[in-house]
Amino acid sequence: MRTTILGRSGLEVSKIAFGTWQLGGDWGAFDEDTAFAAIHHARDLGVNFFDTAQAYGRGRSEVLLGRALRHADDVVIATKGGINPRAERPRDSRRAWLTKGLDESLRNLGVEHIDLYQVHWPDPDTPAAEVAGLLQEFVDAGKVRHVGVSNYTAEQLRAFDRTRPVETLQPPYHLFRRGLETDPLPYAREHDIGVFVYSPLGSGLLTGALTPDTTFEATDWRSKSSAFQGDNLRRNLKIVDELKAFATQRGLEVGQLAIAWALARPGVHAAIVGARRPAHIEASIAAADVVLTSDDLAEIDRIAADAVQVAGAAPEGIV
Repeated sequence: MRTTILGRSGLEVSKIAFGTWQLGGDWGAFDEDTAFAAIHHARDLGVNFFDTAQAYGRGRSEVLLGRALRHADDVVIATKGGINPRAERPRDSRRAWLTKGLDESLRNLGVEHIDLYQVHWPDPDTPAAEVAGLLQEFVDAGKVRHVGVSNYTAEQLRAFDRTRPVETLQPPYHLFRRGLETDPLPYAREHDIGVFVYSPLGSGLLTGALTPDTTFEATDWRSKSSAFQGDNLRRNLKIVDELKAFATQRGLEVGQLAIAWALARPGVHAAIVGARRPAHIEASIAAADVVLTSDDLAEIDRIAADAVQVAGAAPEGIV
């Protein structure tokens, strides 16, 4: 497994991070023992970077990840706080909620400190200086080693940086969601912010496993997303078919092509990939070793040029 230095955090992490949103129950039912096996298999294959969040199953994902990594001392665990999805204010970075969330995350994970603590979504009603200052207090108290944010724009990163440097950024990025390229990736590159992207497989769109007739469990957030219904789904799956044919020519699976494409973007350090079964993580890990030429990248861009760009999930609901 190739590793990288995650920007100015200085953390050395695997190019593939194991994501655990699926362990919170928001992607439908799963078997815990099989999920544990997937985490252990990822470690055996060289993954040392694991991402979770307080909001994933209201701490359930953190608890399961903590159990799976209970005796591991050679991993980097990242979690996120600042989301209260059942409240009137779902994005909440006020002192009381972030402090409560951090303490809960420490208990859920069974650790004395968080390697990388991130604000899950920007809170428009709490000044950036207050949020950045509070996270520095967490660092000073020894509860947090490094500080990052998720889903921030360049303007929001800049405001945070005025008080305390942002070390990492976790944004969505895949072939059907490319806004990152104009904002905030240029700012992140300029300021050496470590970028690890989520949803490089488009939440399943780019795996090659979906068909126009695919349906999802009611507990799976994709059952409520326009990206996985009707014409939007049909149009993008036609593009996936073309990408699959191109991937086959290169001896790859289409999902591997999608992950390799995301990692090829200058300024992207790592990609988060989730798995509920051991076999699912193997192909994703192999994608970290794929080198795409400039001609490959140009052909991928040509194929995907008419894709329906999607927005994905937000704590307030599904768009």
